[in-house]
Amino acid sequence: MVLATGVLLVLALIFGPSLWVKLVMRRYSSQQPEIPGTGGELAKHLIERFSLKDVKVEVTELGDHYDPIEKKVRLLPEHYDSKSLTAIAIAAHEVGHAIQDQQGDKRLATRTKMVPIVDKVARWSVAIISLSPVIGIITRHPMPFSLLLFLGLSGFIARMMIHAVTLPIEFDASFSKALPILREGNYVSHSNEKAVSQILRAAALTYVSAALADILNLSRWIVILLRR
Repeated sequence: MVLATGVLLVLALIFGPSLWVKLVMRRYSSQQPEIPGTGGELAKHLIERFSLKDVKVEVTELGDHYDPIEKKVRLLPEHYDSKSLTAIAIAAHEVGHAIQDQQGDKRLATRTKMVPIVDKVARWSVAIISLSPVIGIITRHPMPFSLLLFLGLSGFIARMMIHAVTLPIEFDASFSKALPILREGNYVSHSNEKAVSQILRAAALTYVSAALADILNLSRWIVILLRR
């Protein structure tokens, strides 16, 4: 009973944030005729309003994000073309990242430099972890196996470092950039501010579930190593 409860708590901790984000986004995804423009139109307007040099807006199928290398705010079709609270809040959030970039936010710059390195480390770590049992069998010595596993864990550690840098950036984009912009510019009515705050909080928490999953995986492999 205790074990089952523990498993349920761990699953709730890992998947709870992700489910909550999806529920919030879906809840406020209906069209609002009183909103003067779509998410894509708002993003373009804000880019012009804040004179964000060389920043463009485009549709993507890879998830809403801002690309600081190519200077592009990318929105999913359902957010680019929609007049929903979700679309407006997401557009403002991603433009918030573009504003961070223009202001020379050191956290964003650090994350941008870390991402390609972490991606390479993560790919290598997966290969190393996959090969470690085979190497252990061939060498018949525990040292190569343990060493390979430790090297493999570097991918999880690197990803956790990215999440640690990313979360403050996301909250800043939501609550120091997007929310004040939407409120002060009267882009959303006062009655909708609470809903917009929920959406922006959800946008900032999109990385939490991934971070928790990485922590779980790291803990699992540490337990495996300690048992050897």
